[in-house]
Amino acid sequence: MPAKKKSAIAPAKGKLGILMPGLGAVSTTTIIGVEAIRRGLGQPIGSLTQMGTIRLGKRTDGRAPLIKDFVPLAGLDDLVFGGWDIYKDNVYEAAINAGVLERGLVESVKDSIENIRPMKAVFDRQFVKRLDGPNVKKGKTKLDLAEQLIDDIARFKKENGCSRLVMIWCASTEVFLKLAAVHETLEGFEAAMKKNHPAIAPSMIYAYAALKSGVPFANGAPNLTVDIPALVSLARKKGVPVCGKDFKTGQTLMKTMIAPGIKSRLLGLAGWYSTNILGNRDGAVLDDPGSFKTKEESKLSVLTQILQPDLYPTLYGDFFHKVSINYYPPRGDNKEGWDNIDIFGWLGYPMQIKIDFLCRDSILAAPLVLDLALFLDLAQRTKMKGIQEWLSFYFKSPMTAPGLYAEHDLFIQLMKLKNTLRHLRGEELITHLGNEYYD
Repeated sequence: MPAKKKSAIAPAKGKLGILMPGLGAVSTTTIIGVEAIRRGLGQPIGSLTQMGTIRLGKRTDGRAPLIKDFVPLAGLDDLVFGGWDIYKDNVYEAAINAGVLERGLVESVKDSIENIRPMKAVFDRQFVKRLDGPNVKKGKTKLDLAEQLIDDIARFKKENGCSRLVMIWCASTEVFLKLAAVHETLEGFEAAMKKNHPAIAPSMIYAYAALKSGVPFANGAPNLTVDIPALVSLARKKGVPVCGKDFKTGQTLMKTMIAPGIKSRLLGLAGWYSTNILGNRDGAVLDDPGSFKTKEESKLSVLTQILQPDLYPTLYGDFFHKVSINYYPPRGDNKEGWDNIDIFGWLGYPMQIKIDFLCRDSILAAPLVLDLALFLDLAQRTKMKGIQEWLSFYFKSPMTAPGLYAEHDLFIQLMKLKNTLRHLRGEELITHLGNEYYD
């Protein structure tokens, strides 16, 4: 495909503020990680924006710059962090309580993080039943609460001298919600906020406040949140990019690696049993059936899209898929995802694959938060608005335009992401069709 003209991208001048609802394990691991990397105390492993390369042109050209050198991303030294939480702990105290990072590392950056204190959160225990805390906003209506968040956003930007902001939802999984009539139009949504409608969750209030403030928004949890017509239309109206939902970290990351391999070799699938144990705040929240239902819906959708049973009924038309999550406090943030996969091959002979992934949930999530913040800022400076499907790489349940199915294959997602970057810089898209076919 021929190269196109470069897209106009405004320079990344000034400070970029990264606002995060939920200053828990994921957020504090991200903040402390960035500070440690700034000081040369660690490497940004897992971050595509910091360590990834991108091939340009033919393989024989030998052009493969770092992504951060290819597109104009904000530098780590220009990042400023803030957020909201129902607990009053500053980032230093929250990180010690989360127990993800070694105490010595946290202490080494204490001077830079102990002054990052959470703003009062918008919180409703009807949506997260297993948590409660004192650092909560009060308001007569949900619209009042949104206006308080808008004030927080403006104040943070001014006090920290930021030229741009992004918001990444890093808070807990809310109870399962279905699309309702009040989610269809912006007018109906705002009217429902004034009436404190029960179908409007706290995460939606944050998303609304961000979009009204012209701030890009990414949803790191499986909540409905910004994935409703009212807020998608607001994003387009305000010229703001959005993406989500649910960070693709442990077990689902493995599924989006393994399932494409099974399908590529046309091996059959009889069943896929998945169970998880984790003991952090996320585990406590997901111990509630309502919140687990939201997570379960996110996890279950992956295999069906990748395997396409409608196209391959003999191989995937009748597989059994089970997902369970178990709260086990001794494990803390060190999650274990165990999978039993029953497959079949030539003449229907059965085989099995066993996966035991002992992962660190926040260690896997932190580089995703960084990448999404930098890529959303890039999208904003390129005047890209609405759903950013090219960022599906980072999510379990990627948002798509109406009428399109979500792509879950990790390798297709990565190709789409890199081809988007190539397009922005006027480079040829990689199609893997070499000129030798046409000589």
